[in-house]
Amino acid sequence: MNFQKILGFALMALVLGTSSVVAQTARLQVIHNAADPAADSVDVYLNGTLLLNNFAFRTATPFIDAPAGVLLNIGIAPKTSASASDTIKNFQVTLTAGEKYVAIANGVLTPASFAVNPDGRDRAFTLFIKTAAKEASTGGNVEFSVLHGSTDAPTVDVAARGVATLVNNAAYGDITPYIAVPPSSYRLDVKDATGTVTVATFDANLSGLANGAAIVFASGFLTPSTNQNGPAFGIYAALPNGTVVPFTPVTTARLQVIHNAADPGAASVDVYLNGSKLLDNFAFRAATPFIDAPANQVINVGVAGGTSTSANDTLKNFALNLLAGETYVAIANGVLTPASFAVNPDGRDRAFTLFIKTAAKEASVGGNVEFSVLHGSTDAPTVDVVARGVATLVNNAAYGDITPYIAVPPAAYTLDVKDSSATTTVVSFTADLSGLANGAAIVFASGFLNPTANQGGPAFGLFAALPNGTVVQFPSAATSVTELSDAVPSAFVLGQNYPNPFNPSTNINYMLAVAGMVNLKVYDLLGREVATLVQAQQQPGSYTVNFDAANLTSGVYLYSLETENFKSVKRMVLMK
Repeated sequence: MNFQKILGFALMALVLGTSSVVAQTARLQVIHNAADPAADSVDVYLNGTLLLNNFAFRTATPFIDAPAGVLLNIGIAPKTSASASDTIKNFQVTLTAGEKYVAIANGVLTPASFAVNPDGRDRAFTLFIKTAAKEASTGGNVEFSVLHGSTDAPTVDVAARGVATLVNNAAYGDITPYIAVPPSSYRLDVKDATGTVTVATFDANLSGLANGAAIVFASGFLTPSTNQNGPAFGIYAALPNGTVVPFTPVTTARLQVIHNAADPGAASVDVYLNGSKLLDNFAFRAATPFIDAPANQVINVGVAGGTSTSANDTLKNFALNLLAGETYVAIANGVLTPASFAVNPDGRDRAFTLFIKTAAKEASVGGNVEFSVLHGSTDAPTVDVVARGVATLVNNAAYGDITPYIAVPPAAYTLDVKDSSATTTVVSFTADLSGLANGAAIVFASGFLNPTANQGGPAFGLFAALPNGTVVQFPSAATSVTELSDAVPSAFVLGQNYPNPFNPSTNINYMLAVAGMVNLKVYDLLGREVATLVQAQQQPGSYTVNFDAANLTSGVYLYSLETENFKSVKRMVLMK
């Protein structure tokens, strides 16, 4: 015989004794939600006789048949009680035959020893009664009623994210009517009375409760330290069979940080989170992988010079409030002293800041690659970006604009950056996305069109940050280009080969500021020349050269660009 039947028979026997009169009954469930540590487990007496022994906090009985039409005296006593004379609180109830009830024990035994309720609600130990309770639903839905049962919590809303507000302006002790929703998994945001600030988030998996019902109850203390270190706040669901299910708290968001501030004074920075160093010597055009970051609270992100000794050295501070369970990319951009740098052609603010991409992605589906594009070059005008022969990917993006995600098949693309008229291609890049099926990226324009007007800062380029923190440069796709500033490159640049590592070929791009003799050669680690890629007189411009290493063995190689005025060496990795 199961517990439900035993409890029902016990109730009937306690009230009716051995009478043969057919009794009227109601259906009753009891939930223990009194967070007072002194009531972590209680004994429950019915009309002077022990009914529930050591009834624990956050447990529930199943629905049972309870006597109706007669006065019931329910006594709550400590778990060490010897008899009904030890009861702390007594409640008298009369149930109506054929009705269904949920009785929820709540509150604290000595209110003066606990934090006050922000709305002035009475916190004394009591029974909250839900009438017209339900043991099941219909039509395939799940139906639930919500109790605000946290004594020190203010009035709140509860919203199913992306669906609807389920609870509006509920204060302690309020019990909502039943709410019907399709059986599914929901993310529940507990919001303040304004409905705008999320203070807690929970995942509620109701997918297996078709035609079911539940009592959902907020439980515990928001601030345990001011409530005798009682249990912390949570949300639970009591099912009709007595099972109590906790909703999973979601306390973090996913965050990636990209350093795209081209100011030479911020070439390497330290990043502090709430006063503690998070990133040491974080380099320009570097990215973190996605990490778990504190959510539903204001966090302070401080950026300091690479030689900082503490958070007191921060140059800029930003207050962020990330929504639990969401995914973000924060891109450090701009310059520290705008007056010392070239103006933005569209009048956009160039001050050092964080651009935030919300609803960011760590992966894609359906075999595609998804990427969002940031215009992050402070001295560049409004542009379009066109995948040659495919489609316009970015339309009229000015500095600071971040596009929605764009989904494309994994392949190699030529990206033409066009002026705002969309008729003139001013620079082109090769973007090899062929290895990124089901992947995602943040593509960002970076650096200065005119480095000489920007304290000799890094030259313009196009880069992609992958979710694992890898940053790749898109090489120039043309042998010469018209720069966005309508000028030849103002600096010599040797770019990082792409892809890297590679097998068996890779592209090397470089920029020449003046005409001259150019030597581009490849060496092994012993300094032996293994290939001459360019040995010719060339005009100013941007160039890309393909290097085929099919005849070489795996390993690290060096490539060198040398002119009369410039020499640079970089490493690349051949991995067969």
